[in-house]
Amino acid sequence: MALLVSSAGPAGHVPVAPGTAGSVVGVALWLLVRAAETPALEGFVVVAVLAVGVWSATVTEEHCGRSDPGVVVIDEVAGMLIACFWLPLGTVGVIAAFFAFRLFDIVKPYPAGAAERLPGGWGIMADDVVAGLYAYAMVRLLIWLAPDVMLG
Repeated sequence: MALLVSSAGPAGHVPVAPGTAGSVVGVALWLLVRAAETPALEGFVVVAVLAVGVWSATVTEEHCGRSDPGVVVIDEVAGMLIACFWLPLGTVGVIAAFFAFRLFDIVKPYPAGAAERLPGGWGIMADDVVAGLYAYAMVRLLIWLAPDVMLG
């Protein structure tokens, strides 16, 4: 069960760029939750994905016998949820959030790299939380600079 959750189903088993596939799952989950038009649900889902992500990533890491195995992409799902959290995004805004998150997830600006060194699932999830927060800040800035483009 932990492997199924931590890999976001088949996303973590994609042979090329599983992190990007996990981010796509994050966008899909965000769109489903956003369709409910319930901000509290969006907050609950972020917290739930983070909690289940720490557990499932820890178990999967122990099962695989190595730190941060590539099959774990629940961290990307959480990062994308954070990048879009409670933002009134249009199509361009969601695409901007996706690319901003992928950039920050790959580059890992401080403190993302340091957060990654936390033990077990905490480290796996923490660097993507930081990347998601950076992406959120960038998207907020873009909304402020070009609201018609980002929100439309």
